[in-house]
Amino acid sequence: MSEHILTNKQARVGVITLNRPEVLNAWHSEMRQQLILALDTFCNDDSLGAIVLTGAGERAFSAGQDLNETRSFDAERAERWVGEWEALYGKMRSSPKPIIAALNGVAAGSAFQVALLCDFRIAHADVRMGQPEINSGIASTTGPWIMREHLGLARTIDLTLSGRLMNADESHALGLINRVVAADQVLPEALALGEELANKPPVAMRLDRQRFKEITEPGFRDCLKAGVRIQREAYASGEPARMMEAFLKR
Repeated sequence: MSEHILTNKQARVGVITLNRPEVLNAWHSEMRQQLILALDTFCNDDSLGAIVLTGAGERAFSAGQDLNETRSFDAERAERWVGEWEALYGKMRSSPKPIIAALNGVAAGSAFQVALLCDFRIAHADVRMGQPEINSGIASTTGPWIMREHLGLARTIDLTLSGRLMNADESHALGLINRVVAADQVLPEALALGEELANKPPVAMRLDRQRFKEITEPGFRDCLKAGVRIQREAYASGEPARMMEAFLKR
């Protein structure tokens, strides 16, 4: 496994740790591919009944996309980029086992989306979450889809166009965070929940998750189709590259 992704087993729970703390666990193509492999390995491990996803360090679950990668994209690479997210999100949505996000810090942009694709989110009081992609010139496509599923259109518009981050209290009040615990209890609480879920009937668990996937599949397919069109147009304009260069300089 890549040094960007760490894995271990805690009883019947598989733990995946995003491991680029020097860049707030921001991901690039290689890291995403390794995350897919880790998920696939745990999904096919009959000794496990649940998966916990967390981040290394104390500052971030993940800052989302590594802008050092996307600032050089052209329209063709942007289209392939959408395909990479389809692969990761599809793997999470197809897992027969529940996935718990142990939010040890900020979850921004695509990391916010990954957290929302998990079945449960455990966090501490200093966690912030949101969709700040617009601030770096990235047009959101998968983000509005998953946010609308959780929050409805009005709040999705708010978070997409403002790019603001919510604090833990707001996220908890909206139902995006299931439990707020002390910072040093985030992972233990997630592991305890994982053990509880691992003891549920596995066929029923798989079928319940499968049904959630079926219910949301039309919107998922629509956002991916729109994503290709929108990202090609955005990157062809040159605006994302300009905005990311300015953001990185700041």
